[in-house]
Amino acid sequence: MADYHIENNQEWWTQQWLDILNRYRFKKRLERARNYARQGNVLNIEFTGQRVLAQVQGTQAEPYQVELWLDTFTEEEWGYVIETLSQQAIFSAKLLAGEMPYNIEDVFAKNGLRLFPFNLDEVHSRCSCPDPANPCKHIGAVYYMLGDRFSEDPFVLFQLRGRLKEEIIAKLRHIRGSGEGKKDSKTSQVSPSIKGYQPPVVSGYWQYNQQLESSLVVISPPPGSETVLDVLGPIPLGTTATAADVVMQYLDTIYKNVSDRAVLMGLNRESEG
Repeated sequence: MADYHIENNQEWWTQQWLDILNRYRFKKRLERARNYARQGNVLNIEFTGQRVLAQVQGTQAEPYQVELWLDTFTEEEWGYVIETLSQQAIFSAKLLAGEMPYNIEDVFAKNGLRLFPFNLDEVHSRCSCPDPANPCKHIGAVYYMLGDRFSEDPFVLFQLRGRLKEEIIAKLRHIRGSGEGKKDSKTSQVSPSIKGYQPPVVSGYWQYNQQLESSLVVISPPPGSETVLDVLGPIPLGTTATAADVVMQYLDTIYKNVSDRAVLMGLNRESEG
């Protein structure tokens, strides 16, 4: 098991887990646990069902057995959560891409639940060591190592709450593919039958012939920011997932090229002005 380390660019879900540890009142105990994690005393971590099983080398020859778990959600609760996730394409797109949406907790909150525990009191644990304190340094070391595991696979959090990655993705694909849950219809086109509605002239949609203000600054969106393709979600081609991925990659390339060209044109106009 590699030594524990904290990266400065941790994913937000990993940082949220570490924030739970940082709020723990017994700082000295967690400091000893952090040292155990850094020194490689956590020999291995396994996820069996909704439980975390780990072996931690202590002062004895035989490693101690550590077990952690969270309260799991019921079938009904998970049904509500997945239905809510499917109602916004950006959630489905992020999860299908293996990413944790930043406002994922809003989805659980709407259903009266929390994905992340509020504090360590909500994390159940036990250790085979003789130390009566909980968490002992062996349990604490596993807490820190879990941060790395969450970074590698955010779906571990869902598993600890009672749902496997494959189950969530399969259900989301089913709902999105069958047309259920598509409640982002408020972003659909305005009906031409509305009185006074004038559709845009397509031929001149991208043209702007007025002089730009010299004070304007062209700002390029930061890497990893959401684009219109993210909002639209996967294309339901009805063929294979591979075909859909190829089309999305092609559209993504076009989108980035158009964005880069727009930035260059804006800079050129700024310099000419």
